[in-house]
Amino acid sequence: MINRTLRILIVDDEKPNLMVLSSLLKSEAQISLATNGQSALEKARSLKPDLILLDIVLPDQNGFDVIKELKASKATHAIPVMFITGLGDVSSEEKGFDLGACDYIHKPFHLGIVKARVKLHLTLARQRIMLEELANVDPLTAIANRRKCDQHVLAQWTAAYRKQSSILIAMVDVDEFKLYNDEYGHDRGDNALSLVAKALSEQLHRSGDFVARYGGEEFMIVIADTNITGARTVIDNCCNAVRALELEHKSSHHSVVTISVGALVIEPEQQLPKAAIKQADDLLYKAKASGRDKVCWND
Repeated sequence: MINRTLRILIVDDEKPNLMVLSSLLKSEAQISLATNGQSALEKARSLKPDLILLDIVLPDQNGFDVIKELKASKATHAIPVMFITGLGDVSSEEKGFDLGACDYIHKPFHLGIVKARVKLHLTLARQRIMLEELANVDPLTAIANRRKCDQHVLAQWTAAYRKQSSILIAMVDVDEFKLYNDEYGHDRGDNALSLVAKALSEQLHRSGDFVARYGGEEFMIVIADTNITGARTVIDNCCNAVRALELEHKSSHHSVVTISVGALVIEPEQQLPKAAIKQADDLLYKAKASGRDKVCWND
């Protein structure tokens, strides 16, 4: 489910057009306005709108140059652009589509047609967003999957490096999960993984706190801007929350489902993400080898 309001950026140097279009479309999406090409490019980069309505004739540069820059930038190349212009010749329309426009409407425009076409492209935008979200979600546990986790770690690593702050990387494994599946069956095993994922998620309270299913019965927790004290508190809470589920596990020495964790708090300048994940994985192995239901930290 999309949990944000869609945004339209309208670019036109004539204020009456901006007023008419924003009034027409405000019920469909959040509206942002720009009156020249440079402002349009800046707002496109910062706001990441879901649709851009772009006039071709602008005071500083034409709309063709604007769409060229939008499509050349990794940050904005996927944003659909709809031309609304007074240029009525076929060659201009053809050029607009060649440069990547998704639609082309001539001025003076018919309000009903503009609204209908905008609604169509917003529907396509919603579908695209839903597909992107589904591609990043583990279908069993409804938390982030390995693909999203790799993206998140890289983004947080870059941000922490820039801010010179520390980051927590924790590898989590459900103890003796194969024995659990053998004892109770895979349906109960799937349910246990879902409950563990929910328990872990509920211990992460800040907007940047992150948990993903890394594979099988393994999870990863990533917390930016933290210190060892805060990190230990979160991880201890995660372990306690899983124990509190009291999921019977007859084949375990602990009688209930538990987790083992390998965790480190590190400054990104010390090593690359891949090496940090490997270190957390080694610490996880150490926790499991020393009796499970434990947390092993780096020095």
